[in-house]
Amino acid sequence: MMLRCKNITRKYGKLEVLKGVDLSIEEGEIVSLVGSSGAGKSTLLHILGTLDEADGGEVWLKQTPLNTLKGNQLAAFRNKHIGFVFQFHHLLPEFTALENVCIPGWLGNRSKKQVEERAKELLKMLGLQDRMENKPSALSGGEQQRVAVARALINNPDIILADEPTGNLDSANAKELHQLFFDLRKQFNQTFLIVTHNEELAVQCDRIVHMKDGKII
Repeated sequence: MMLRCKNITRKYGKLEVLKGVDLSIEEGEIVSLVGSSGAGKSTLLHILGTLDEADGGEVWLKQTPLNTLKGNQLAAFRNKHIGFVFQFHHLLPEFTALENVCIPGWLGNRSKKQVEERAKELLKMLGLQDRMENKPSALSGGEQQRVAVARALINNPDIILADEPTGNLDSANAKELHQLFFDLRKQFNQTFLIVTHNEELAVQCDRIVHMKDGKII
């Protein structure tokens, strides 16, 4: 089992956003999480990715109970084991594509040279070999999202959590990104959990998980 959560609850004030969610994801699986806005999808994703804390319940990544990690230990674990791709790329505008991809590797105290070599490999694999020295403002939306995918992969994470990754892309770029996820699974046995409103992406996944009113249905 790659990722597992049990009885996850989350409230914001009096609003119950998650009402006891259980979910398991196998290694190498691509799972889509669908449901209307306000169903709790992004909240669940942020809790699974340790960006937000649940009020109750437990999360394990492989054998590690994530609830036991705090502070710097949690941040280091997240950086090493979990990759993120968001709807808005969150690339740092003052850095080149190559530097943006390298940042999580450098934060992990890996050798600068080793991280740069791996980042170049990933950017080449994603068709961005001629765009490495460009800053985000000089890249198209599709290119920025591929840089974000390379950044998510730089530390060889156990799982990639993607929140509406195609939400800002036109249909051609969205299709390319879908294909890329499946290529990465084929090449690295990469595991994905993808929150999406894109039905085309959802039906291509190994499994569709439906959320409604804070529960999985």
